[in-house]
Amino acid sequence: MGYPLLEIHHQPIYQNAVAIRRYCAAQGVSVCAVIKGFHAHPSIVRTQVAAGFSMLGSASLPHLAAVKAEGYAVETLALRIPMLSELPELVRVADISLNSEWVTLQALDREAARQEKVHHVILMRDLGDLREGVFDSAAFRALAEKVENTMPHLHLRGIGVNLTCYGSVIPTRENLSVLVADARAIEERIGRRLEIVSGGSTSSLPLLQRGELPEGINHLRVGEGLIVPCDLLDYWQCRIPGLSNHTLILKGEVVEAARKPTMPVGEKGRDALGNVKQYRDLGWRKRVLLAMGVFDFGDCDKLIPCDPSIQILGASSDHLILDVENCSCDYQVGDVLAFEMHYKAMLFATANPLVDKRDMD
Repeated sequence: MGYPLLEIHHQPIYQNAVAIRRYCAAQGVSVCAVIKGFHAHPSIVRTQVAAGFSMLGSASLPHLAAVKAEGYAVETLALRIPMLSELPELVRVADISLNSEWVTLQALDREAARQEKVHHVILMRDLGDLREGVFDSAAFRALAEKVENTMPHLHLRGIGVNLTCYGSVIPTRENLSVLVADARAIEERIGRRLEIVSGGSTSSLPLLQRGELPEGINHLRVGEGLIVPCDLLDYWQCRIPGLSNHTLILKGEVVEAARKPTMPVGEKGRDALGNVKQYRDLGWRKRVLLAMGVFDFGDCDKLIPCDPSIQILGASSDHLILDVENCSCDYQVGDVLAFEMHYKAMLFATANPLVDKRDMD
C-alpha cells in the first residue's frame, strides 16, 4: 500500500445515491448520475447503477465508452456540448447529448444517419450564467422547432439549463420558470410533450428542498451531491436526510514533524504556484509535512481534516503543510492523516493515477 491513498467507501456512496434518487423521485424529478467528478472510477459507477440510476452522464466521452463497455442497462448522457471533431465517437457512446449550436446539430444529424441511429438531444438555454446555451428565448424556441422538423436522425428529447458553474448565478424559481415557459411554448409548436426539462445540477437541490422548484422541471444532473454532499451543507445550507460525506477519504503520510516559526524568514515574492500569500506571526508552533500536494488534490482549501484540530496552512505541488499544535495526538514521521474532500479535491484525487485507490466496502 502506498500513499497518497484514496479510500473508496461504497456503503455511504450507495446510501447517498439512494437517498437523493428517492428524494427527487418523490417530487417528480428524475436524476442523471454524473460520473465525471470521480473520473468514472469503475467500482463507484457500479455502485451508482446498483443504487437504481438509469442515466449516467459525463463531459468525458471515454467515461461513457467505459459505461457502454460494461454493458449496463442505462442511458448515457454527454454533458459537454460536443466538438465537431468528436461527433463519430459521441454517437457511438452517448445516447443523449447537450447541444446549443445549429452547425453542430446539423453535423450531428449527418453523423447519426451515417451510423444508422437516432441520437437524442437536449437543447441548452442560457439563463444568465453565461456558459453554454442559447441566450435569446425566441431563437431558442425556433432552434427547437427546426431540430424537430428538419432532422430525422435527431430526437428532441428536451431542453435544459446550466447554472452556477461559471457565472455563479444560482437557480431560482424565477429563472427556472423561464425554462418551463420555453418548454411549454416549444411543445405548442411541435405538438407533443418534451420528455425532459432539465433544471440544472446539484445546485438546484436546495430549491427542490425548499419546495420552490417550478412545476414542469422534471430532471436534474447530479454528481457532486452524490459523492461529496458537504458542499450542499457548507455552500447552500441544504440538508437532505441520509447523506454522508465519509465517502472518499484521502490519506497522506507524515514526512516531517517539527516546531518552526509561523512567519517565513526573508524577502517574500510569489510561491511556486504563482500566488502571493499573507501570513500571520503566531510564534513557534508544531507543523507536519505530508507527502502529497496540489498535484494530488488540486487545492488544499478543499480538504477537510478528519481530525478537526488540524489546521491546513498551505500546499506546494508535492507537500501539504499542517499546523498540529493544538492536536491531542502527537503526530510524528510515518503517521498517516486522513481527509474528507470537497468537489475540486475529488476531481484531482480520483483522476490522478499516482494516487492509490482502495475499495473499502
